[in-house]
Amino acid sequence: MNASAVPAKRSASAAAAALAAPHAVDIASAPGAPAVPAGSVTLDQKVSSVVGGRTAAALQKAFGIVTVADMLAHYPRRYARRGELTALGELPVNETVTIVAEVRRVSERSMKAKRGSILEVSISDGHGILTLTFFNQSWRARELVPGARGIFAGKVSDYRGALQLAHPDYELFDDLALDTGSASAKKWAEMPIPIYPASGSMASWQVQKCMGLVLDALGWVGDPVPSAVRAERGLMDFSAALELVHRPQKDSDWKRARDALRYQEAFVLQMALLEQRRAAHALKATPRVPKPGGYLDRFDRALAFELTGDQQLVGSEISADLARDEPMNRLVQGEVGSGKTLVALRAMLAVADSGGQSALLAPTEVLAAQHLRSLVRVLGPDLAAELVPTLHTGQLPVAAKRKALLRMVSGQAQIVIGTHALLSDTVQFYDLGLVVVDEQHRFGVEQRETLRKKGAQPPHVLVLTATPIPRTVAMTVFGDLDISTIAELPAGRQGISSFVVPLAEKPGWVGRIWERTAEELAQGRQAFVVCPAIEPTVAEPADAGGGSDGPDDDGTPARPLSAVSTVLAELRANPQLAGRRIEPLHGRMTSDEKDQAMQAFAAGEIDVLVATTVIEVGVDVPNASTMVVLDAERFGVSQLHQLRGRVGRGSVPGLCLLVTHAEPETLARERVDAVASTLDGFELAQIDLELRREGNVLGSNQSGGRSSLRLLTVVSDGDLIGEARQAAAEVLEADPGLAGHPELRDALARRLDENDRAFLEKS
Repeated sequence: MNASAVPAKRSASAAAAALAAPHAVDIASAPGAPAVPAGSVTLDQKVSSVVGGRTAAALQKAFGIVTVADMLAHYPRRYARRGELTALGELPVNETVTIVAEVRRVSERSMKAKRGSILEVSISDGHGILTLTFFNQSWRARELVPGARGIFAGKVSDYRGALQLAHPDYELFDDLALDTGSASAKKWAEMPIPIYPASGSMASWQVQKCMGLVLDALGWVGDPVPSAVRAERGLMDFSAALELVHRPQKDSDWKRARDALRYQEAFVLQMALLEQRRAAHALKATPRVPKPGGYLDRFDRALAFELTGDQQLVGSEISADLARDEPMNRLVQGEVGSGKTLVALRAMLAVADSGGQSALLAPTEVLAAQHLRSLVRVLGPDLAAELVPTLHTGQLPVAAKRKALLRMVSGQAQIVIGTHALLSDTVQFYDLGLVVVDEQHRFGVEQRETLRKKGAQPPHVLVLTATPIPRTVAMTVFGDLDISTIAELPAGRQGISSFVVPLAEKPGWVGRIWERTAEELAQGRQAFVVCPAIEPTVAEPADAGGGSDGPDDDGTPARPLSAVSTVLAELRANPQLAGRRIEPLHGRMTSDEKDQAMQAFAAGEIDVLVATTVIEVGVDVPNASTMVVLDAERFGVSQLHQLRGRVGRGSVPGLCLLVTHAEPETLARERVDAVASTLDGFELAQIDLELRREGNVLGSNQSGGRSSLRLLTVVSDGDLIGEARQAAAEVLEADPGLAGHPELRDALARRLDENDRAFLEKS
């Protein structure tokens, strides 16, 4: 909270008293805060019934907190002590922080340009110095005296090479208690202080005060984890865990509480996924079995190559699923270029043999059009004429759109390829038997369900991803799906050589990038050049193919992003590329323009394609040998791996140059170096998981709202998640309706409500 926007601070001793006795907090006296009898509040009540409407509105705006359950699940991100200072040298610039520090020096000076004064307060951790700056607030010098300690919160900025907090909020400790040397003073000094995720409008200690009010008003809380499961793991019950995670007396309190809450989170999550899986298998679907001599048989006989072992294995798993009278729900993950689309096409042909239709949902118009051309080519003229593969995207001309809609509803089109436009209410099918979702990480569960509901009976669902998924993420995000893996690449691939071009250390290497590209072009090959933006200040829109897993701007100097428009002009003017046909491709182009550019590139009529990430997935040009990714630190690990997979797809060896301005030993540089170090997508997926650390590993898009993990981290909690899944499966097996577990039923309903709210907010 900006200090100028709040009333004058209480004395240091009063602040310390509030922290030492968290039950006696002054937020309860704020206007509108109701008097709530102890033990009268339930988890499902609105938090406004405890803290008042004004504070509740601030909590909802800052953190999405609506109910008492939401409030209690806003766990501390760490714990501090009054006698323990924060390492100031590790503070991130441009981020809001909460720190414990000691006042060292206070000075005041007049402003030069206008009337008034600036109060500058130096605080320290014993090593580094951080400056607090207050404008026209001389009175703060009476509180912020040298030797005073407290919690300070604000946004870190760099002013003339020195770190500062402008108008920070703060809460001071009573250092008199530290000087007494008594046992009570020692206990007070060492008691853990919860440091909560905070915002500019709601400081950590204000969250703490709200939490105290809620805990005091909370009634009996049932534990969703059955007592037998808790006893087996030696976990405390839910009520005790809530009290001790928010109001610990010693470190062992919050550690034991977090263990219990972390397990509960894993258990409820896995139970929700297992219930969803059970519900899906309880539905009835039309079995789809290929006919002897039918479409699938004819296609297999005409194939000019043998399927890989992995393709055959996954194909047999899909065939078995399709033959059942319950809907298939299968995820196929595979390396870039491993032939997932071919496996999906064979499933579509099996469905067509039974008279059904298949719909392939692609994330971009470029990829949808590419899929159509690729399927028509692979099917051959006869099968293509009989199956009538049809494209439906948002930018189709009106006449073409009407024709596509008629083909779908009449059943003439047995294979339909489209983008989000397939989700429209105007799209209807004659007999939708199979939904194929390409690049699952681009779509939410809601979108998958919207398309699935277009079948008269639940269609089979096949989800494809070229982003390999670590086991723990698969359990956490896709626990309701069966998972198949294609790791084996088709024979004849020449491989890809990857190199980091570190311009932070070697700025002179810029010329060599284009010299090396020209050498590849001289051999009759083609090149991609990928930029993170279309114009110097305009990033690629997400719906035009921009990735959703791009990293934060850490380790990256403040400089304009490489943009298609400027790079295009520079390359056309580069004498090393004189006479070469260099063209753009990005999400602002019309559907026809994008399609024409890709067709011309595929036909060899364009030498260099300067593009955004619209070419990230699915684009297949065997003659393309070179991939230059500019500002590579701006992309995520999986995006870089996907982009690299656009070359080396034929008999021509691939070359990938990852051009970066990231400094060595930064997280951004680690990502780029990791991609250059291996071609193994499964290894990169694990590296990506570890590099993201506490970041949003799952992403709200791919999980359909299941990504809001509070305490679980899929990097380190894989074993715990697996154990919780096994325990949840045993409970569900013994009590399918969970009639004997009402607290668990309530927790599952609460989780669904939370996800519904997130979905409505996104909508």
